[in-house]
Amino acid sequence: MSRVCYFTGKKPHSGKKITRRGIAKRSGGIGLKTTGITTRRFLPNLQTVKIIENGTVKRVRVAARYLKSGKVQKAPKRAWTSQAVKSNPPAQAQ
Repeated sequence: MSRVCYFTGKKPHSGKKITRRGIAKRSGGIGLKTTGITTRRFLPNLQTVKIIENGTVKRVRVAARYLKSGKVQKAPKRAWTSQAVKSNPPAQAQ
């Protein structure tokens, strides 16, 4: 799965990390000097959830902010039962 929100389309954005040294002028120093600039990625806060879409359960990645807004209808928890019990019900006591 790619890092893209299923509903909002949020995806990673690129930016820069700037490394500096020295003391800021407001703190009594001579100022900050840039010693390096590297590129970085800002990743969205994606959570994998099961949703109901067109009557079927689907697993998708959704942004956390979209989940908090309550716009997503999550799939209900599955009630696990044994297959043996379903196919062979217990015999009636006589």
